[in-house]
Amino acid sequence: MSGNRGVVYLGAGKVEVQKIDYPKMQDPRGKKIEHGVILKVVSTNICGSDQHMVRGRTTAQVGLVLGHEITGEIIEKGRDVEHLQIGDLVSVPFNVACGRCRSCKEQHTGVCLTVNPARPGGAYGYVDMGDWTGGQAEYVLVPYADFNLLKLPDRDKAMEKIRDLTCLSDILPTGYHGAVTAGVGPGSTVYVAGAGPVGLAAAASARLLGAAVVIVGDLNPARLAHAKAQGFEVVDLSKDTPLHEQIADLLGEPEVDCAVDAVGFEARGHGHEGAKHEAPATVLNSLMQVTRVAGKIGIPGLYVTEDPGAVDAAAKIGALSIRFGLGWAKSHSFHTGQTPTMKYNRQLMQAIMWDRINIAEIVGVQVISLDQAPEGYGEFDAGVPKKFVIDPHKTFSAA
Repeated sequence: MSGNRGVVYLGAGKVEVQKIDYPKMQDPRGKKIEHGVILKVVSTNICGSDQHMVRGRTTAQVGLVLGHEITGEIIEKGRDVEHLQIGDLVSVPFNVACGRCRSCKEQHTGVCLTVNPARPGGAYGYVDMGDWTGGQAEYVLVPYADFNLLKLPDRDKAMEKIRDLTCLSDILPTGYHGAVTAGVGPGSTVYVAGAGPVGLAAAASARLLGAAVVIVGDLNPARLAHAKAQGFEVVDLSKDTPLHEQIADLLGEPEVDCAVDAVGFEARGHGHEGAKHEAPATVLNSLMQVTRVAGKIGIPGLYVTEDPGAVDAAAKIGALSIRFGLGWAKSHSFHTGQTPTMKYNRQLMQAIMWDRINIAEIVGVQVISLDQAPEGYGEFDAGVPKKFVIDPHKTFSAA
């Protein structure tokens, strides 16, 4: 087998489906490996993090094959792979992790120390994350397969739930991580900034964890309407009414127990005029304002060290005007960084299989073909309340 196609980044605002190399059993530096598998991709998703690159807001190189949210079938395996078999259906954590370094042994797989020579942490098809080829393709290599891959039980039942299970590779664990690190528990009042797929996954996770009320804030009326239809309370950040007053109208008090930033560095200001302009620190500052004293703030939203399209020189190197003194005075706890997907994906798989969470409906999964990927990127960038899932081999589109 030698043919392969994938979604390739061609510069700011442009992606294209092109012929790409069929995967080889070797790492990005050309070293032969025997601990990997080659997957026939069953589903692969377009992520908001991909959009940051496609907008030209990172230092991503032209020619990068995109895609870090992958579910697939094993069709080849190296001789060192012991616990997986040809034909297994598996979920791929977006983190590339070796399973052997100190970080991996401590479950910090988002900052593996060995898979990326440039910095801690690796990922498929992502800027500065080790040059691992992305999975918005027909076939992809996964290294350290025994450690990284989550085998999905009962192939037929898994395929029935594939629209939900495809979310296990990133957005559901990421949303869950945001809720867990924000301290969400039974009876909590929770505010989630951002009604995109990760924000909705965080809101759904908060509900799974027993929150009494979950409030989702956004500037996009279509996304807010979708969040409301899923049973969440919403606040419209394009209004001139301050966030804390809108929360007070819902809860009777202007603060929440827990807060999640699912927006990240491309945030816009609040209010009618503020929404027209980018203001990278807006979300973090607003969360400190509305989170109770000694509360926690989970930050799964992406922040970068280099942003060529930033609004000022400081933001171009990831320096934001954060009111850290406010957070200090209120004894807040902040949790940042890439989600260690493997910490949660098995339990979340069980929650999906046993109908405890209908994540595909909540995030608005829409299945498209590989050839439709560029249009999917365009629609997603326009703010539609959808999570685009690519079905490269038309494995389940007709289901």
